[in-house]
Amino acid sequence: MSLVRLYTRVLQLLGTEARLGWILAGANLLLAGAQFAEPVLFGRIVDVLSGKPAPGPLSSSSAWPLLAAWVAFGLFTILCSAAVALNADKLAHRQRQAVLTDYFEHIMQLPLTFHTGTHSGRLMKVMLNGTDSLWRLWLGFFREHFAAILSLVVLLPLAFYINWRLAILLFALCLIFTVLTTLVVRKTYGMQSEVEAHYSDLSARASDALGNVALVQSFVRIDAEVQGLRFVADKLLAVQMPVLSWWALVTVITRASTTITVLAIFTVGIILHEQGQTTVGEIVMFVSFATMLIQKLEQVVSFINSVFMEAPRLQEFFDVLDAVPAVRDRPGAMDGGRLSGLVEFNDVSFSYDGKRPAVEDLSFTALPGQTIALVGPTDAGKSTAIALLHRAFDPQSGIIKIDGMDIRGLKLTALRRNIGVVFQEALLFNRSLADNLRVGKPDATEEEMLKALERA
Repeated sequence: MSLVRLYTRVLQLLGTEARLGWILAGANLLLAGAQFAEPVLFGRIVDVLSGKPAPGPLSSSSAWPLLAAWVAFGLFTILCSAAVALNADKLAHRQRQAVLTDYFEHIMQLPLTFHTGTHSGRLMKVMLNGTDSLWRLWLGFFREHFAAILSLVVLLPLAFYINWRLAILLFALCLIFTVLTTLVVRKTYGMQSEVEAHYSDLSARASDALGNVALVQSFVRIDAEVQGLRFVADKLLAVQMPVLSWWALVTVITRASTTITVLAIFTVGIILHEQGQTTVGEIVMFVSFATMLIQKLEQVVSFINSVFMEAPRLQEFFDVLDAVPAVRDRPGAMDGGRLSGLVEFNDVSFSYDGKRPAVEDLSFTALPGQTIALVGPTDAGKSTAIALLHRAFDPQSGIIKIDGMDIRGLKLTALRRNIGVVFQEALLFNRSLADNLRVGKPDATEEEMLKALERA
């Protein structure tokens, strides 16, 4: 996915906050225009004080009206910037929580086959890193980056209107920055993806060791696990350093270009002033333009860099978000209510890998109230058969019915509500006993819970 397509999708995830986003975009446009009033008015005031006011819409024989306009634009910029910053914060925080909740709901609905093939530590890392990345990009975009991009759009035409000869220097600076940034992005894009892959390995390895801490301690493997984690971290640093070096180069050139551009404007400005083609105020104005342009270009480079650095995390996030559950409700699926429990397997076959069958041509009938035991050695397909009844996955052939209805025609929630499951291993949430007991019956009373504990 290209950076442009990736960022477009980031903005599409604004959802219900899109309206506020449009308002903030409009406010940023006003800010972009208002920010350039300061250098323009500054230059005109210098011309008035030097006794040579420049002709144009802002020409004046007195500095006071220009100073009053400067104060008005300054107050507007301060108040508008504060309002944009506050609402950008609110938008980013609210939408981060909304997307995080949607992501969590989505992965909880993905089939067991997805979860068995994807480490839970990686899913947690993708969820937290992805939503943090979205939050940073939304906040940065509406706080400063969008205003910086719009400022460039406003600045260059304005500069050409005031003095096209000096404006050419600003245009050349923008062109050099664009070429340089494009080259660095292309050079380091694949490298940053590799960095993020190592971050995923680091997260999965640490989570794996912590999840099996009893085994690690019992087999005296603490040193081995620490060394393994350190090895992954060293590999991560080895691929991260070249990326940082390339972006450090951009920063150095940005700093150097400030001095070079200002000197160039003064040099060309002095020549033009001697020829009567510019004023002292315009030279001062363009020096301010150059300083402001460098600042805006730094913000744009920071924006591109942030998108670039977040891209691998966002790509992982969107990959999980785009995963389609293999088992889901069919169109027109119904809720059968409380079922009697007539279970029929008719020539059911299923394979995990498409090569070796886990269940093959399985047929049996279990009447309501009847006890049926599936007996066999490990990997005979006992757990798989129950998982098929539960619709953890669907069979490649054959039909499973309950009360004469194909279970694929029932809503998943309605089907699973009718099936009680006792797992081979005890599964408990890290919550209170009451919370764990209510998993099976959300509306259980305290008396019912105490009775369940006595039975256990």
